[in-house]
Amino acid sequence: MRKLLLGGAAGLAVLGATLAPNFTADAQSRFSSQSEAMTVDSRGILTMAPLLERVTPAVVSIDTVGKARPASRYGDNEDLLERFFGGRVPNAQPRNGLGSGVIVDARKGLILTNNHVIDNSEKINVTLNDKRQFEAELVGSDPKTDLALLKIDARNLTALKLADARSTRVGDYVIAVGNPFGLSSTVTSGIVSALGRDTRGGDNYSDYIQTDASINPGNSGGALVNSRGELIGINTAIVSRSGGNNGIGFAVPVRIIENVMGQLETTGEVKRGRIGVVIQNITPELREAMNLKSLDGALISDVSEDTPADKAGLKAGDVVIAFNGEDVLDSSDLRNAVGLVQPGTRADITFLRDGSRRTIRIEIAEIEEDREVLDTSVAEDIPSMESFDGATISNIPSDMELRGGDDGVMVASVERGSKAWRAGLRRSDVIRSVNGEDIDDLDSFEDVIMSDDGPYALSVERDGRNLFLAVK
Repeated sequence: MRKLLLGGAAGLAVLGATLAPNFTADAQSRFSSQSEAMTVDSRGILTMAPLLERVTPAVVSIDTVGKARPASRYGDNEDLLERFFGGRVPNAQPRNGLGSGVIVDARKGLILTNNHVIDNSEKINVTLNDKRQFEAELVGSDPKTDLALLKIDARNLTALKLADARSTRVGDYVIAVGNPFGLSSTVTSGIVSALGRDTRGGDNYSDYIQTDASINPGNSGGALVNSRGELIGINTAIVSRSGGNNGIGFAVPVRIIENVMGQLETTGEVKRGRIGVVIQNITPELREAMNLKSLDGALISDVSEDTPADKAGLKAGDVVIAFNGEDVLDSSDLRNAVGLVQPGTRADITFLRDGSRRTIRIEIAEIEEDREVLDTSVAEDIPSMESFDGATISNIPSDMELRGGDDGVMVASVERGSKAWRAGLRRSDVIRSVNGEDIDDLDSFEDVIMSDDGPYALSVERDGRNLFLAVK
């Protein structure tokens, strides 16, 4: 691409003249469409300025204010020490964050960003490209895809159109727009380096676009657009040892954005689908033993009773190769595809059995968390529950695979601004121990907290990391 740009306007004109006689009308149309990002202006300069004039007004700067937190030297014990110091550890400073966002609905004032940009924030401020500033309302967030939806009350907004979810290909020219290091409306360019990258693992849903367009701190939540100025992804992460750009950035693709954004706007949360199977990747040894033609697909190793998969006739040994018309290359593909479908939807599953290709219709069920929950907001008859006011505690769902195992309880939900929220508890936190006593399940959690008046020192697993929180 850089060599092509060095050719300048003259080189582009010669290229067009040379290719035109051999192009069909359809081919010329496709070439023109792909070249839309760059035009030769009245100065005779090859530029992307007209495209960016349409895109940059839709990208906003987001700064957040969180509760005061102590210096990082206290490590994972910061929250616990904060309680011992009566509310603040010495030298605590307000915790500010900076990121980017993309206007996706101008009429409603909806802005899409990363969950990690606004997580733990008490106030969210949005600055538009024209310097107008607004305080944003959090409509909903989804940590598992790292997306959040905000809303501002503003007029004369510009929104980005979402690209066709199936249109992005490796090698496509892309442009990243955001606010790295607080520098507003910064534009970088590159190509799509890879698709379907799974970098988070665990209980998260990641199917990232990888790009070499420069993405630096502060770009999170910004736009990744194609040469038509259509949104193809939300910039979310980089791979870097230094914290700066190394040419490996990741964006949440439109396919995930469409599903998550719709649910967040409607309900403020995301409900995920399941079909009731245990799946694994196909190894070279399994391919040979099962006489399969390739390593592509998700191998079903078990089917749970009375689940959609069981009712539809799926069996252990079946190899799922497509879901709703999209190829399934491995178990991660199938997990992401099913998990991002709203429960109650019917979908087509194509699989291999005994060398034959078959397709069935299946209804997607909701991932069921353990229905036994402790809603502390209504447990007024138990004084010790007041420490967890605003949180709903449940057993750990059986279909979750956590680094620390399945002993403990999970924070199923937490009301923003509640006592539990102010103590630092967040949705999907896993409480492993209370005051040094290991927690097995909801019953043992209740036994421990009712045997002590508090405060409570909690050992919590969050996103694969352990930390301490103090609740009183």
